[in-house]
Amino acid sequence: MASSLTESRTLCFSLLPCLLLFALFTPTSSSARTLPSDSGKVSLALYYESLCPYSANFIVNYLVKLFEDDLISIVDLKLSPWGNAKLRSNDTFSCQHGPSECLLNTVEACAIKIWPALNDHFPFIYCIESLVYEHKYPQWESCYEKLGLDSKPIAECYSSGLGKELELQYAAETSALQPPHQYVPWVVVDGLPIYEDYENFLTYVCNAYNGTAALKACSKLSLNTIQKASTKSTLSVGCNEGKMPALFGRIRSTLTSWMRQMNMAIWI
Repeated sequence: MASSLTESRTLCFSLLPCLLLFALFTPTSSSARTLPSDSGKVSLALYYESLCPYSANFIVNYLVKLFEDDLISIVDLKLSPWGNAKLRSNDTFSCQHGPSECLLNTVEACAIKIWPALNDHFPFIYCIESLVYEHKYPQWESCYEKLGLDSKPIAECYSSGLGKELELQYAAETSALQPPHQYVPWVVVDGLPIYEDYENFLTYVCNAYNGTAALKACSKLSLNTIQKASTKSTLSVGCNEGKMPALFGRIRSTLTSWMRQMNMAIWI
């Protein structure tokens, strides 16, 4: 055990030069990052696009866990429905998955604006993304009836041009990300992206939380969970623009997961 620990520490020190190179060549301008929350909560930002199957899967099967065991009480969650959309001339834009995605991105942006409380707009977005996940997104308007919501405010937001203005704001926020997003879903915890490890985001949230509230969900997270997440394939991690995620991003994600494992192994 002692020799194994010594070898692990030796390997850690041998990787320090690589980590320093990452620090030197990675942009860290705070003006273009999602900054940590000043409310005592953990800042969690999700940059996504409505018809990306990886985004839908993350929202439906992972992000929703925030609302279990009251984890949402320690998180400031921000949703940004833009993703890999592209600005064109005259402030028009196109979306990776076509006009239907532009429509639903804008609808979800309107929902965030019209129902600013997370408990009000998240169920609507979750409903839409559940239909995307089930390949039934043309039925998205059924979410109004399911949730007892009035469709008129969303329709007015979309038709008045307000929705377009909101999307342009999300475009600017996404474009300003440092480091730039490589794919969606792009998850940022306290100002730092977690790359391919986004399905393990709860571990990052719990590790970032400095409050005194004892959370059952955080106590359930174990080394096994971290090891399982770190061994996932990085070949298909999200929706990008037909390119593999940048090599440095993949390496940094792997090193981050490995360092967290080593830190836990040392202290267990």
